[in-house]
Amino acid sequence: MKEFLAALGTWKFWKELIIMTVAMFISAGAVYYFLMPSNLVIGSITGLSMVISGVFGLLGMNVKVSLVITLINALLLLMAWILIGHEFGAKTVYTALILGPFVELWEKILPVSRIMEPGSTSVMGDPWFDLLCFVLILSAAQTILFHINASTGGLDILAKIINKYLHFEIGTSVSVAGAIICCTAFAVNPFRLVVIGLIGTWINGLALNYFTAGLNRRKRVCIISNEHERIRKFIIEDLVRGCSLYEVKGGYSGDVRVEVQALLTQDEFAKLMAFLKNNNIQSFVTAGNVSEVYGLWREKKMRS
Repeated sequence: MKEFLAALGTWKFWKELIIMTVAMFISAGAVYYFLMPSNLVIGSITGLSMVISGVFGLLGMNVKVSLVITLINALLLLMAWILIGHEFGAKTVYTALILGPFVELWEKILPVSRIMEPGSTSVMGDPWFDLLCFVLILSAAQTILFHINASTGGLDILAKIINKYLHFEIGTSVSVAGAIICCTAFAVNPFRLVVIGLIGTWINGLALNYFTAGLNRRKRVCIISNEHERIRKFIIEDLVRGCSLYEVKGGYSGDVRVEVQALLTQDEFAKLMAFLKNNNIQSFVTAGNVSEVYGLWREKKMRS
């Protein structure tokens, strides 16, 4: 309780709360406008909820999709709390419980019937376009939430567990779990729509891996220069990053020099290159992209 009260007074808490709220509001809009009208069942808890709601409809019972979403997500939150961690669990409690109400909110703000042609079951006029819009929007929101150790709930909880314990890529985990859920749609949907859902689930995994790699991309920079000490001080004191020093011997000249090696963000790399140019430092620089970083590299820089 003390830790929670202390967190309330930090900018990090409120910033992440705003990010989660906006991401879920956008996700709910994607569900309401692109998924529900076409009756597409993408591999997600939302898709499973649509199947369950449809089955109840066949039995003559009117059960809203938003209600089923909320109930299923509530059952999965305990798994997140125990298997992944309290921070992820607490954040997912918030995101999962607001998805259903946000779907209802979109319905009140702008009913889908106002933007669809009479008799149509697709906002974009074709279920494939609806699928593409939904997947791209959802994947972007999932990437942002995973980046701050949160999720949209439901299937993302299962994917996060697989990612943590089996070390699969997060997009691959989403695709595998989602494909299983997609198959439940055979109970209420024709074969064609189920296949579209399976393809959408696969695209969702690909897009999620792509967005995640882009968001986590870092630059591995190697610099050889006679002024390596100035470069080292700039990286440590101005960029507040660590670096490694290696002795290297030129194959042509036979000169022994020092190579400075560092792992930087895109913005930090730009600042380093500007420093070298503005100070007329003669150097040989190579740089490559790194999509995943583990261990002691800090996402948030700290000064001692």
